[in-house]
Amino acid sequence: MFSHVCVGVTDFDRALNFYERLFAVLGIERRYYDANVPWAGWHSAGGNRPHFMISKPFNDSPHNAGNGQMSAFLASSREQVRQAHAAALAAGGTCEGEPGLRPHYHANYFGAYFRDPDGNKLCVVCHQPE
Repeated sequence: MFSHVCVGVTDFDRALNFYERLFAVLGIERRYYDANVPWAGWHSAGGNRPHFMISKPFNDSPHNAGNGQMSAFLASSREQVRQAHAAALAAGGTCEGEPGLRPHYHANYFGAYFRDPDGNKLCVVCHQPE
């Protein structure tokens, strides 16, 4: 369904550090990086689409996090959700919801919510039973 998802960042180096640490836990590989643009993109192991990318806004206007917008990353286990949430917070993210079951979505929805250092809302979720 998706080709790519892009989120804007203010401090590219800070954002790169945040996403590198988060994606290391999730096994998501960096696809490209260019400090001159600046931008970077990642994809699931062995693939090339869809991919997730960060960049300073191309129009040179300030970045603004969107209210109601969120990108969610798939985890292979509930433990991986916990580890990703911890890595995100250790890398400068802020908690928007501790790891746990959200049965109002479905019986096995185990997710954690946080914001990156620029305020972009992210989720890591596992849909499998424990």
